[in-house]
Amino acid sequence: MEHHNTHPFDAYVDSDSKILILGSFPSVKSRAQNFYYGHPQNRFWKVIARCVNDEVPQTLEEKKQFLSRHQIALWDVIDSCDIAGSSDASIRNAKPTDIKYLLDQAKIKKILVNGKTAAKLFRRYWPDLEFVELPSTSAANASMSLERLVEEYKCAFSD
Repeated sequence: MEHHNTHPFDAYVDSDSKILILGSFPSVKSRAQNFYYGHPQNRFWKVIARCVNDEVPQTLEEKKQFLSRHQIALWDVIDSCDIAGSSDASIRNAKPTDIKYLLDQAKIKKILVNGKTAAKLFRRYWPDLEFVELPSTSAANASMSLERLVEEYKCAFSD
């Protein structure tokens, strides 16, 4: 059953952020933890840690320190939507976040978009902004191995 949800937490960004990674909308687990990529089977933290040659952060505080250390900002393309659980395929009536406002606040040099749904919506809302579409780190993207994800993301980080 779809429920209308508003994004429950702010973008994670600081004035030194250079890379912005955008997802679609937080999963049920992420909404419960009040932070990004909270589902234990989502491979986001493992992938990014391998891309920047660092330890995988475990706690919320470690995740925030990790992001700051590597000048990474996190946010989502969608501010509010109707969604069934965590299913991107069920997203309806999406309203976008204010990406341009965030870009004015930080020194973002590159935008990476995590997954097809986020990329499709990003293109719709901000057709004038350049970004790199990357495969979803979600466990739902089971056809892509951790090693392949790391390879794809490393290319985006190294440019």
